[in-house]
Amino acid sequence: MNLLAFDTSTEYLSLAIMRDHTLFNYDVLAGQAHSQIILPQIQQLLNQASLQLQDLDGLAFGAGPGSFTGVRIAAGVAQGLGFGANLPVVGVCTLMALAEASAATKVIACLDARMGEVYHAVYVKEATGWQAVIAPGLYKPDAVPALDGDDWVGVGSGWQTYGEVLAEAYRGQVTSTQPALLPMSSAVLALAHPTFVASEAKSAEYAMPIYIRNRVALKTAEREQGLRL
Repeated sequence: MNLLAFDTSTEYLSLAIMRDHTLFNYDVLAGQAHSQIILPQIQQLLNQASLQLQDLDGLAFGAGPGSFTGVRIAAGVAQGLGFGANLPVVGVCTLMALAEASAATKVIACLDARMGEVYHAVYVKEATGWQAVIAPGLYKPDAVPALDGDDWVGVGSGWQTYGEVLAEAYRGQVTSTQPALLPMSSAVLALAHPTFVASEAKSAEYAMPIYIRNRVALKTAEREQGLRL
């Protein structure tokens, strides 16, 4: 099976191609340049894998939550390439992709959502895959949901920005953190693969972002304060 996965929900552009059992990766700090470089870099990675777009069996993308612009770019590229090459698509939650990338089995995933908030979800890995103990949501770092048990691992940029506050919220329950972890495309690909194998991927029209936060723009005063969505 040949699959392409990409994530643009953070400052990084992350691409991965699986050709049969061989994985090809490309990851770069893109800043705000995702839209300019994603298609050329996809073509370069296809060339590296000796594939044409039409040789793919499907597309997987990081659907969010994350940067509003970033998740729109990923969904738009999935739609465009999916329609153009008649390929099925699978959208993957970036918080679950963090859990997949962590190598842990009990994960509190938090992404910095800007404006003093975090995107938050809690997952446990079972034999059938990741199960959400707490579904993705948007919270102030000092108001994240309570959680039972211990030996949890905190992952994602939320732990980098609000590590002390989150550690206090889950005092004694978190054994380690991976604050630099990102929802990389290799994790998106791994999570989407079973859906493609089961022939449950959807047509490109269903490639939609996961926002969680309803606001998609800042007020002028908020922009002047340097706030970002």
